[in-house]
Amino acid sequence: MEKQLRETAKKLLQEGTVQVVIGYGRVETGGIGAIFVTNPDNADNLVWNQECSQNLVTYLTRKEIRKLGKAAIVVKACDARAVVVLKNESQLENNDVVVIGVACPGILNHRGSGDPVLQARCETCTERLPKNVDFVIGDESVNLPPLSVEQRSRKGNYAKLAKLMAMTQEERFRFWKDEFSRCIRCYACRQSCPLCYCNQCVVDKNRPVRIDTSATLKGNFAWNILRAFHLAGRCIGCGACSEACPAGIELDLLNLTLSQVSELEFHHFSGQEPGTAPLIGTYSEGDKEDFIQ
Repeated sequence: MEKQLRETAKKLLQEGTVQVVIGYGRVETGGIGAIFVTNPDNADNLVWNQECSQNLVTYLTRKEIRKLGKAAIVVKACDARAVVVLKNESQLENNDVVVIGVACPGILNHRGSGDPVLQARCETCTERLPKNVDFVIGDESVNLPPLSVEQRSRKGNYAKLAKLMAMTQEERFRFWKDEFSRCIRCYACRQSCPLCYCNQCVVDKNRPVRIDTSATLKGNFAWNILRAFHLAGRCIGCGACSEACPAGIELDLLNLTLSQVSELEFHHFSGQEPGTAPLIGTYSEGDKEDFIQ
């Protein structure tokens, strides 16, 4: 797969189809992160393995990257859904980017003292071959059988969510109070998210100040809940926010709460199909109304 990926990237650059390939490679820290290949001779620096966890789609809306010219980008199946959302929200056109999808057997989590295991979000992923891409590296052998709602609730982040929702309202509040009390307001979650692309975030506006900018518990609640609602019906579950958080806050669990409501109540799956109308602002006569008090 790695050889095929490098050959595809080199050909795209040599033919002038793209001017930059956004992919994974060895970085100065010794780990694997984003690299930007503009010379075909450097395509051999691209790597692909179970250490490639970062969602690179966040770079597609950066003005610094757009200045390099037309881009090709390496995506996993979850990342590919972010590209679809950006196109559906008119942030990208089809001819703005060449999407290279790589078959993903799941990303490894190295946190802890034991052997690496699949990240929690990967335990419930059965769509490991990217869709809606221009090139596919790998084959369908990585895909897994679909999981029922009941089966999924016993695995990974869905198991964590089921445990959380089984708590009383007071217990859940204490859980999130503990989580948000560790927030240092570094905004790494925002910077790593491919769907946080506003030119000016609401927390950066100071006339008037809408959210307390210091790391107070009140401001932390406001920031994290506001961002979660901005992602309602949009989050593609890539886990980039939690992975980037230096405080280890389970932000992906917060987003999953809203994603599950979107799925179960409105049958909305973010980023699955091009041209899908956004959940927020879309009305259907078949929508449930039992939540209205």
